[in-house]
Amino acid sequence: MRTTDTMTISLPAAMAKQMARVQKEENRTRSELLREAWRHYFESRYATYTPTRAEAAAIARGRAAIRRGEYATLKQLHDELDAARRQARPKKSRKAAR
Repeated sequence: MRTTDTMTISLPAAMAKQMARVQKEENRTRSELLREAWRHYFESRYATYTPTRAEAAAIARGRAAIRRGEYATLKQLHDELDAARRQARPKKSRKAAR
């Protein structure tokens, strides 16, 4: 009994050339590359991970906070981190030369 199905696909010439280049660079077969591409596609589109009850509750709390406007933008976060880095640090005292 076969454990795989054989498929035929059509690719634009540029994509076929790119695939051939990657095959050579990574020393992989066309099938390996396409299987990996499909895995990435399905994992990104159809996630199979189910959060735990605690994770789902935390996600719900986070979404509720966002609806209430309780969040910081990425720019605000970067600005706050930059300000913290720029704050003057206490200078270390030098030992007196003898």
